[in-house]
Amino acid sequence: MNNYTSINDIDNINSWIADAKQIKANPLKDVRLGLNKTIGLLFFNSSLRTRLSTQKAALNLGMNPIVMNVSGDAWGIEFGDGTIMNGNTAEHIKEAAAVVSQYCDIIAVRAFPTLIDKAKDESELVLNAFKKYASVPIVNMESATGHPLQGLTDAITISEHSKKTRPKVVLSWAPHIKALPHAVANSFVQAMHKMDVEFVIANPIGYNLNKDITSNTPIIHNQTEAFKNADFVYAKNWSSYDDYGQILNTDPYWMITKEKLNTAKFMHCLPVRRNVVVEDAVLDSDSSIVIQQANNRTYAAQLVLKKILETL
Repeated sequence: MNNYTSINDIDNINSWIADAKQIKANPLKDVRLGLNKTIGLLFFNSSLRTRLSTQKAALNLGMNPIVMNVSGDAWGIEFGDGTIMNGNTAEHIKEAAAVVSQYCDIIAVRAFPTLIDKAKDESELVLNAFKKYASVPIVNMESATGHPLQGLTDAITISEHSKKTRPKVVLSWAPHIKALPHAVANSFVQAMHKMDVEFVIANPIGYNLNKDITSNTPIIHNQTEAFKNADFVYAKNWSSYDDYGQILNTDPYWMITKEKLNTAKFMHCLPVRRNVVVEDAVLDSDSSIVIQQANNRTYAAQLVLKKILETL
């Protein structure tokens, strides 16, 4: 595997899940695979789980991780072609990506969307610029439209905790105080499409995700109805896609409660705002598997890095 930038880079999700479980059972089995290899973790935006889990995954494989907060520690990077650089950017991606490629064997990038310019965000300007100008493999640690490490993690977690051959999984929009990206939701949808699950999406009117991603997935605008017989409920806020980046609904009814959850397991990528997205009674109960889910971030990242290292 040359790059991991989308859930669609997974050829067989069941075999990937099985491989991740084996890694989890013995995380240091391949500790020499990445010996004398370096991974550069470049963060244009903040992170906790992604940064720590990817760094730990690299260490479990014997790699040397270099971490950089690009937006605060590096020169401003220009991504446009033919730009007269007489503004705030001091370095072009052509040189930046080429230079980092000389220091690192793998480059992992995290860069959020603007939530202002849909076309620019969907062009994946930052991620695709690194793919174009870097000479080493690229890993997506969350981009404008996708978070494939999280999506793989979610698939692993559902497989671990499912008591049914074909569980019912609900992705539910939940309220938030600010506009958030679509990346986590998009990759979760794509992951569920690769699994044998009964999958539905619950969101208010005006919050349908990109139909090119949701495809034929049933979309229900009544949360209670959507939750009936659910085995897993994955809560996530996202801003409007059609009225791009806008907040159209702040109805607290959409908060996840213990009553509505019933016997389903609760999932969230974290961080989560308590008593806004989900009530304490859910997060502090045995129904919540968000901590176990976060733990799997390491093994999802380790699997991806292992597959790339085996091709170097």
